[in-house]
Parts: sequence; structure tokens; C-alpha cells
Amino acid sequence: MDNAATSFPKPERVYAAIDSFNRYLGANPGRGTNQQTLQAGSILLNARETLARFFNIKECTRIAFTANITEALNMGLKGWLNPGDHVITSSMEHNAVARPLMALTRQGVEWTAVSAASDGTLDPKLIKEAIRDNTRMICMLHASNLTGGILPVAEVGEIARDNNVVFMVDSSQTAGILNVDVVKQNIDILAFTGHKGLFGPQGTGGLYIKPGLEIRPLKEGGTGSMSEYLEQPGFMPDCLESGTPNTPGIAGLLAGVEYIQETGREKIEEHEQRLINMLMAGMQEIRGVLLYGPPDSTQRTAVLLFNIKGMDCGDVSLRLDYEYGIITRSGLHCAPLGHRTLGTLEMGACRLSPGYFNTEADIKRVLEAVYNIASST
Repeated sequence: MDNAATSFPKPERVYAAIDSFNRYLGANPGRGTNQQTLQAGSILLNARETLARFFNIKECTRIAFTANITEALNMGLKGWLNPGDHVITSSMEHNAVARPLMALTRQGVEWTAVSAASDGTLDPKLIKEAIRDNTRMICMLHASNLTGGILPVAEVGEIARDNNVVFMVDSSQTAGILNVDVVKQNIDILAFTGHKGLFGPQGTGGLYIKPGLEIRPLKEGGTGSMSEYLEQPGFMPDCLESGTPNTPGIAGLLAGVEYIQETGREKIEEHEQRLINMLMAGMQEIRGVLLYGPPDSTQRTAVLLFNIKGMDCGDVSLRLDYEYGIITRSGLHCAPLGHRTLGTLEMGACRLSPGYFNTEADIKRVLEAVYNIASST
């Protein structure tokens, strides 16, 4: 019940793809012309093309692979913003956005975190009102890792487009579950992670940059291309992909996305929606349980943040694990801005996040366990 941290289990084909690469290929793509190296390169190309179709990206070479979404977000923020620029976010952002921006403010970047409501919902009009003459970027998560609350990405994308402001989206909690369409949602820069809704392994992620935008590389080094020059290549994706890529991980990511395509993203979304509906309805009936986030389950992903009156959230999570074998996450979830918005910064909270491979029987088991724990206080 901790899929918001990392999806588990993965589809069997993901494990097989990683194992097959490590056992039978093991080559470094772009570093030579032998057959194995070319096969490794074809895995990266296939993954890039598959992800491009998945996100409605027209040019797959505009996708750069990264070690994780944190690296991707750092690339987008630090590669685009300059001293004197203004950036707008919501007050629900993860530290993967907040900490790079805090560092950038020390270099002269101006940052406005627009306040969401106490349930984490955001009025897009507040984003529009925060735009200044020097606003150069709006950066926003698609859904909260705390509450699962879905933010108005499409509406904010229109606002950014109409005001000639670059729009970057953190899709950590939604890629593979909700529809992410860079064209329809006017997304200029998309950061994604591989190990959550896309069913890939940890250590995978990526960054899409809209054609016509150029960002500074976060690092320089070997790319397997233009090796005769000391300058970093200026073309995508090489300019952002220095060093040996996580090719076995990307093979697993490719298998994960292919699984979603064959299963149907909509089917996955519908299943997780049924689980969160059931979970919310049951938790609301348990005396002493406090729930956070949008009251309408259709306005959130399969994530539920809660506390039990009179109990420490860490103790609740520990008891769920050791007494019932239910894995959750407690504390501040690397999102102090969001907890401040929700009013839970001082106490933290416990998070339940079922995934596609959970069942209704799992939800019933969770509800029984939470009821027993709440009744014992």
C-alpha cells in the first residue's frame, strides 16, 4: 500500500527485460559499433519512441533519460531559469522542486508558491494573478504525493501559453495512471519517473523539452557522439545525457510502458479509482480517523493521507507493518510545503497508496486493521 513511493510488484516482463539485458547483452550504447552495442542503443531508441507515443510527443529525440525525476526537475529548473527570472509553483510541491528553487533564490531567482486551499486543491486563477513581467516559468505537479489531489494542469497550461511562459509539469504521481498529453495540456517541459506508475525499476526517469527550447546541461561528459570536441554536444538528447545510461533499467522501463499499453491505461486508472473509492468510504466510517485532501475521490489518484486522533503517525505505520503486514509511509513525505498547506506540518500523517496489483480484498484488510488500531486508542 505504498505505490506512491514506488510501484510494487512490477509486471513480470519488467523483471525479465532487466535480467535478459544483464545476462545476455550488457553493452554500453553509443560506445562502439559492435553488434551488442548497437542492440543496446536500439533499446534506448525503442524506449524513447514508445514514451513519445505515450505522452503524445512528436519528436522522440526531445526526451532525455535521467537517473530519476529529481534529476530531471533539476535540469529543467536550473537549465532554464536565470538570476532575475520569476517562477511560479503551487504550495503543494515536493522537495524535488522546492529545494532546487530554494537554491536558485540564493542566486537571484524569484519564486512565488501560490497557496492551495486547505484540502490541497488549487484555483488556476491564482496562478494567472501571480504572473509578472519577469515570469519565465510555471512549474507544477500533476497530482500531489500527499493527497493524490489532481491539480488543474490543462487549465494552467493554457494560462502559460497565453502569457508566453514556459510550463513544466512534474508527473511523478500520474504518468502511467492519468492521461499526460504534452500537446493537449500545453506542456513545454515534462519530467517523469520510471519506477512508479510506469512500472519501471528505480533509477530511471526522463525529461521532455519542447522543440525550440534550449536548456543548459546540468552536467557535461562523454555522450558517445562528437567525441573529437571538448564542448558538450548542443543537440538533444545528447546534450543532457552525459555518462553511461542505465540501459538495463531503461529496458525494464520500456517493458513497463508496453505492459500499460497492452493492458490499457484507462483500465489501470479505473481499477485504482475503484480502490480509492472503497478505501475512502471505509475510512470515513472509522471513528477517530482524520482524512486529508479533496473530499471527492474522483479528484484524486489512489492516494489517501490520514491520521488517527491521539496516535503518532509513525506508530500507526509501524503497527500496520508489524501487526498486519501492511506497508505504508508516514511522516512528511519530502513535502513540507504540502503539509503546511494541509495543516499537518507539525504532526505529519500516514499515507495509503494502493496500485494496480492491489485488490478489493487488500482494501478490506486495510480497513479492518485501521479500525482495530483506532479502536485501541
